[in-house]
Amino acid sequence: MSQEKLYRLFYPALFTLCKTFFENNHDILTALNNGMLRVYKNIDRFDPNKGTFFSWVYTIVRHAALTQVRDKKNETRLELFTDDLGEKAVYNPFREKEWNDIFLLLGKLPQTTRAICSLYYMEGFKIRDISAVLEMKEPTVKWHLTESRKRLKIIAQPNVKECE
Repeated sequence: MSQEKLYRLFYPALFTLCKTFFENNHDILTALNNGMLRVYKNIDRFDPNKGTFFSWVYTIVRHAALTQVRDKKNETRLELFTDDLGEKAVYNPFREKEWNDIFLLLGKLPQTTRAICSLYYMEGFKIRDISAVLEMKEPTVKWHLTESRKRLKIIAQPNVKECE
């Protein structure tokens, strides 16, 4: 019973988190449920001296979602492209956007690109950290960021032509 209460208490925030990585409800709920299962199995490892309980749960569910993204990535072949993208992005597609708009924009991206875009722009991860978490090369992460910016710039501002 207390597991159900905990699940219901954190469900809105964790569903929103998982929605940044996946488009369909099945994948969102799979990631959320896998994460919460890890929480239940490891609840004895929570240390209140290291942070809040919510932050601990949020981190576990985020890692579950990233594991799912990584597993799905391995199902499809990714092309490797290089780009001169640095840690500082010129265009942030989510600046001054409402959550509903962000989810609509993310829904237009392929799954791996969506996950990388979410980690970089919304979670504040650095390229090298994304590369490590998703077990892919940094140039591939940079390509996904460049691709997400190109696609989202066109979608978010349909009357603006992209400068080459």
